[in-house]
Amino acid sequence: QVQLVETGGGSVQAGGSLRLSCAANGYPVNGRSMAWFRQAPGKEREGVAVMSAAGITVYADSVKGRFAISRDNAKNTLYLQMVSLKPEDTGMYYCAADGVLFHRETYRNWGQGTQVTVSL
Repeated sequence: QVQLVETGGGSVQAGGSLRLSCAANGYPVNGRSMAWFRQAPGKEREGVAVMSAAGITVYADSVKGRFAISRDNAKNTLYLQMVSLKPEDTGMYYCAADGVLFHRETYRNWGQGTQVTVSL
C-alpha cells in the first residue's frame, strides 16, 4: 500500500527557508511523476512543483527561482527546498504521485499535508 508522508513544515518569517520532505513508504519514487501542491485557506489546491519520471522539473511561476524540487531515490524521498519565503506561500503543502503536471485530478496518491506559515 502506498503511503506518502510529508514533514518539514513550520512557521517562519518572510525571507526564511524551509525544506519539505515526502517519504514514500512502500513506493519507489524513482521513475515516477511526483509533485508538490499547496492549498491556502479558501483557495483551490494549486500545483507548486513537479518532477516527471524522467527527472524533468516544472515550477509554478509564483515560485520559480525560489523553490527547488528534488528526490533521493535511495531514501525514497521527495523534497521541496523553499527559500525567500513570502506570506503568500502560506498554506498546506501536499505531496502527490503518479499524475500529470499540475492537473491535480490525475494524481492517484496523496499525503496528508504539512503546514507552512510565513509571517511578516
